[in-house]
Amino acid sequence: MKYRHLFFDLDHTLWDFEANAHATLSELYVSLQLKERGVHDFDLFYRNYLVHNEKLWDRYRNGYIKQEELRVKRMWLALLDFKIADDKLAEEMSSQFLGLLPTRTLLFPHTKEILQWLASKNYSLHLITNGFEKTQHSKLKYSGLDIYFKEVVTSEGSNSLKPQKEIFEFAFQKAGAKPEESIMIGDTIEVDILGAVNAGIDQVHVNHLTKEPVPVIDKKLPTYTVYSLKELEKIF
Repeated sequence: MKYRHLFFDLDHTLWDFEANAHATLSELYVSLQLKERGVHDFDLFYRNYLVHNEKLWDRYRNGYIKQEELRVKRMWLALLDFKIADDKLAEEMSSQFLGLLPTRTLLFPHTKEILQWLASKNYSLHLITNGFEKTQHSKLKYSGLDIYFKEVVTSEGSNSLKPQKEIFEFAFQKAGAKPEESIMIGDTIEVDILGAVNAGIDQVHVNHLTKEPVPVIDKKLPTYTVYSLKELEKIF
C-alpha cells in the first residue's frame, strides 16, 4: 500500500470541538450564574466565544501570545462583549472550562468505526495536534480514542505548531515514518493541509462543515477531499 503512517488531527476532525465546547460552556453558564451577572443570551455568548477563540488561536500559532493568555483572554473577551470586565471570573471560567472540556465525548460520525477499520488494515495511526499535552491526552482517554493511536504529537510536546514543518518532522522521527509513506488527515486548510504541504506529504482535507469549493494552496488542491470520515474508505 502507498501509505503506512496516517497522521490525524484531533479537534474538528475526529473530536467535535464545537459541540463539546457548547456543552461545557452551557454547564458553566448555569453553575457560575452568568445570566445573573449580565450574560443575558447564552447563544450569543457562545458564538462570540468561538470567534474570539479562533482569532486568539491564530495569534498563538503565529507566536504573538502565550498559551495562558489564550486560555483566559478568550473568556475575558466573551464576557467583555456583555460589558463584564471581571478578571477573576474570566480566570475561574478558564480553569473550570479546561477541567471539564476534555471529559466530553462527542465525536464526529463514524470516528471509531473508521479508526477501527484502518487499524484492521494494519495502518499505523498517529495524531498531530496543536492542542496542549494534558488536555489532548485527556480528550483521547475520555472519548475512548487513545487505543487507536501509536504516537500522539502535540504542539506543546514538540515545541512547534502546525503549519510549521518542524512539528511534522518531530512526528516522523517519533513514529519512525518516512514522508513518502505518510499522509495528513485534517479539517483546516491553513493549518493541517498547509502544514502537510510544508512537510512534503500528501493530505486529506476532511470538509465536515461545507461542500463549497475547496480552497487552493499554491495553485494546488489538497491531495484528497472527503465530506465525512466514512469516505476515507474510498482512499485507504
